[in-house]
Amino acid sequence: MIKTGIGYDVHQLAEGEKLILGGVEIPSEVGAVGHSDGDALLHAIVDALLGAAALGDIGQFFPSEDDQWKGADSLHFLNVAGEKVRNAGFEINHIDSIIILQKPKLAGFIPEMKYKIAYTLQMDEGQVSVKATTTDHLGYIGEGKGIAAQVIVTIKG
Repeated sequence: MIKTGIGYDVHQLAEGEKLILGGVEIPSEVGAVGHSDGDALLHAIVDALLGAAALGDIGQFFPSEDDQWKGADSLHFLNVAGEKVRNAGFEINHIDSIIILQKPKLAGFIPEMKYKIAYTLQMDEGQVSVKATTTDHLGYIGEGKGIAAQVIVTIKG
């Protein structure tokens, strides 16, 4: 059986915060506001994986009201989600993702993001796609006030 899952995450951007995407810290004047490290890409992947296996969502396992997750590394969330999917009898087949951010440009950081995602989920890097786009200065994201990520995954079992 092949199943798919989708994930979406959005965070406000603010000065004084770190910008972490795919487990990689990106030099930037602004960063994501979040309870954990604010990694919108990994949060969307976690939701997509959990959704594909019908296991719930990120908030059920890592609620923002729980102080133990304050400042947490989202690679831990990804690792736990991967384990839950595998324990449910599935293999992660493919991840396709897109980060929506006006600036900074992300192309130079994408290979490291792909590596960290693949390594954490025990996948081949060829099974992980990370893309980035802007909104051409339109809306909240285009004004540099936010970031979003969208993901679709396939699992088989």
